[in-house]
Amino acid sequence: MFNLAFFITNALTGTSLAMDAFSASLANGLHEPKMKARRMCLMAGIFSLFQFAMPMIGWVCVHSLASHFKVFADLVPWIALALLSYIGGKMLYDGIKNRDCDCEECMPEVSFKTLIVQGVATSIDALSVGFTICQYGFLQALVACLLIGLVTFIICYAGIIIGKRAGTALAGKAGILGGVILIIIGIKIFVEGVILK
Repeated sequence: MFNLAFFITNALTGTSLAMDAFSASLANGLHEPKMKARRMCLMAGIFSLFQFAMPMIGWVCVHSLASHFKVFADLVPWIALALLSYIGGKMLYDGIKNRDCDCEECMPEVSFKTLIVQGVATSIDALSVGFTICQYGFLQALVACLLIGLVTFIICYAGIIIGKRAGTALAGKAGILGGVILIIIGIKIFVEGVILK
């Protein structure tokens, strides 16, 4: 039931799924170079929670609403593009507006609502992982999704640290770079899900 291959496969799945969340974490670290450890844990935890939940929801949908889930799955790239373009555009606008200012007041914290939207947007494509783990029983699917969430937490925490260090060096320009990164993630998800499908 649980063997080394199971853990390696799902850790690698978690790593690949976490790349968009890593980039968003990097952007957030750039935007908030003075972020405290507790907030870093909260931010990584939100990304981790969504990366855990989405494949689990996908697994449930495959086992109960497979035909309806397929219709929704086709909309995933469009939703991710819209959400990340909106958040990235706002961050980009704020960064340009405050590009010559490196004070803390000019670089407000990323709001909780924005973090939730980022969490959804960067993990929504993980719903389709529910298809790839559909042969698992409930306990195996739960452990696989927990592993994906754990890997995501570690990767996102590292992304925030890297972003903070770069953000301190970039000062007022960090918000611009963070916004551009989020928009690029949205375009990447869209291209992979629609054009290269």
